[in-house]
Amino acid sequence: MTKLHFTAAPDAAQALADMRARHDDAGPKDADVIVALGGDGFMLQTLHTFTGKGKPIYGMNLGSVGFLMNEYRQENLLDRLAAAEKAEIHPLKMQAHSAKGMTEARAFNEVSLLRQTRQAAKIRIMVDGKPRITELICDGVLVSTPAGSTAYNLSAHGPILPIDAALLALTPISAFRPRRWRGALLPHRAKVRFEILENVKRPVSAVADDFEVRDVIAVDVAEDRSIAMTMLYDAGHNLDERILSEQFSD
Repeated sequence: MTKLHFTAAPDAAQALADMRARHDDAGPKDADVIVALGGDGFMLQTLHTFTGKGKPIYGMNLGSVGFLMNEYRQENLLDRLAAAEKAEIHPLKMQAHSAKGMTEARAFNEVSLLRQTRQAAKIRIMVDGKPRITELICDGVLVSTPAGSTAYNLSAHGPILPIDAALLALTPISAFRPRRWRGALLPHRAKVRFEILENVKRPVSAVADDFEVRDVIAVDVAEDRSIAMTMLYDAGHNLDERILSEQFSD
């Protein structure tokens, strides 16, 4: 029998108690599958918590959006898991350089650079060592994974990427100059470097999912293929179908 470990967001405590009343909790070490109860934000936390542990994660939505989650139902959980479809995702590795040194973090959704003050940011964008935009004047810019393309990236009018696309989305946030630049699709092996121009006058922070580094000077972003996480979805409602449906929604 599949061994489960349940984990839940603080506001999903009752659902956690209900699921543990129906199923034994084998604990995080012995479980075959991690069942996460909450919203998309909690799913990201769970992905970070279990990075490198080799445990597939099955999310059940108790949040507001739940794009990365399955429908919450207490019944037939083991049957749903047995029939579940798999999606493998890889995070981005962020190396943020500041006067304090280099800080490294991973992001399953996106790495975003954001202005810290009323002054617009000025950012030079390098791709694989070649300057692509010498000066982007903007509120910010982000690099998104396919799994994260329907999150902040979509809100910034970036493209939606199929989950198995070997692509990353590079998307500006409220670009002022060049005004017509709407971003780019990059091969997943691309190495992106952001250099902050006038960084003292126009300070910028770098955020990998929910981990922030302030007053950055430069930021390197690349996909980390050494880390692979498996997410489980109910049959017929996998992440590919969700991403496709999102492109035809109102």
